[in-house]
Amino acid sequence: MMQPKIQHLQELKAEMLAVVRGERAVPTNVGGVAYESAGAVLRLLISENRELLAAIDRTHPESVAALARQLHRAEPNVSRTLSKLEACGLVRLREGKGKTKIPEVLARRITVDIDVFGTHDRGSLA
Repeated sequence: MMQPKIQHLQELKAEMLAVVRGERAVPTNVGGVAYESAGAVLRLLISENRELLAAIDRTHPESVAALARQLHRAEPNVSRTLSKLEACGLVRLREGKGKTKIPEVLARRITVDIDVFGTHDRGSLA
């Protein structure tokens, strides 16, 4: 699993321009999950989203609709949340029968290393 990186947008822009100018090699984690700050990662982990992750891990729902019913939430809201969690590498939506998507938890732990003096925070999934 590719590890996410925490990188301020200005740093990302500078990195991309350096690659284009040939001043540095293309990073090995290009195209992976990136967050602007540790705070952006933490905002994803509100209690409602953590409850959703725990429900997936505990019950292994057969579809997004089944998960929504289990959580007593509207399916479009659950689907939107799952898309965000999938984009950051916390869940995967596998193909099921027909158009059915089956949610699976990919990471059980997120570790964030915060640089209190700057913007060089780091994150990892386990």
